Amino acid sequence: MSKIRKCDHNDYQDIFSLSEFAFQYRLTEEERQNKQEEIEAHTIWGWFENNKMAAKVHVIPLEVHLNGKRLNMGGVAAVASWPEHRRGGKIKQLLKVALKEMKNKGQTISYLHPFSVPFYRKYGWEITFAKQNSQIPIAHFSKEWDGNGDVRRTDQTDQSIEQLKQIYTSYINDYSGALYREKQWWQHRIFDKKQTIAIAYNESNELDGYIIYNVQDRKLTIKDMAFSSLNGRRLIYQFLSNHDSMVDGVFVSLPEGDPITLLVDEPRFKQSTSPYFMSRIVDVEKFLAQYPYREEQKIQPFMIKVEDEFLEENNGYYEFNPGHMSMNVTKLEEPNRSIPLVSVSIQQLNTIMLNYRRPSELKDLELIKGEEEAIQELEKILPTQTPYFPDFF
Repeated sequence: MSKIRKCDHNDYQDIFSLSEFAFQYRLTEEERQNKQEEIEAHTIWGWFENNKMAAKVHVIPLEVHLNGKRLNMGGVAAVASWPEHRRGGKIKQLLKVALKEMKNKGQTISYLHPFSVPFYRKYGWEITFAKQNSQIPIAHFSKEWDGNGDVRRTDQTDQSIEQLKQIYTSYINDYSGALYREKQWWQHRIFDKKQTIAIAYNESNELDGYIIYNVQDRKLTIKDMAFSSLNGRRLIYQFLSNHDSMVDGVFVSLPEGDPITLLVDEPRFKQSTSPYFMSRIVDVEKFLAQYPYREEQKIQPFMIKVEDEFLEENNGYYEFNPGHMSMNVTKLEEPNRSIPLVSVSIQQLNTIMLNYRRPSELKDLELIKGEEEAIQELEKILPTQTPYFPDFF
């Protein structure tokens, strides 16, 4: 007998056993206890065959920053099934159930880290974040950075979490799509016992930047780093330079377009950019109504036709009409033929709305179709912030 249901405390042993098998790790008792505390907040959907777990999908309730506005997001994680239950459509059905509940909870967008991009594209997710990995010789930081203030190492405490959170929140205001991190996220996802935490303060003793890193085998690996100002960046770079006797290089993931190559004397170092996280708009109508559009004085009405093969309730025509300091979006069953139209799949709508790719670029690649007037109006109202997602789940 097959059944999909929400999991509870009685299923934790099955949940951990499947995760350990699928993702090839073993939890200690302490790690298991920490994981159990962490998944208390998850909604976990399980497929059961004869009362035994065959497959599962976790949804983590999170908030993300889109162009200065918070939106509720459902983070899909720990998707797994036992080998004998694979390729039978179980994950597909679990994802559909999970998405419908996200919609009911007002989680208008979803993120995930794919084991296979083509697999999740079938269900409406699309790449919207890249990861820029850099390997920087420590000698590249050897210069007078002229930062005003100092850097102090600290321990993981409630006070330090609040300080890091303040700097991080200021930093991600310049980007689109990053998480708002709550205390539990810092404790379970950012910190571990092997890391060093250091906070930069300016000459007025104000928070100005931080770095979380570890050193091993003459490699300095940065887990997380953020700045409140250029001065904070200079203080952190000087702090990195002070490790020159014990490390050969710095390993770090940076936002696309990070200005580090303009600041170090030698900008030639190993860099590689690769696709990272995917996103999916769960509720197109509500998402478009909530979205923080760029304010433009001269916008003409236009329409978007959305095609969503997996969640058909998203299909339809969405008319955009500028209001006073706002954008009014109305869903229509039939097109308004008096205004220009652009047609997009749900996958390409994701890339457009998170600014991973611009509409004109997608049109040139024939990934979206429509009238030039509609594409130009859409371009005008989209913010230009770079997508950035420094986390993982």
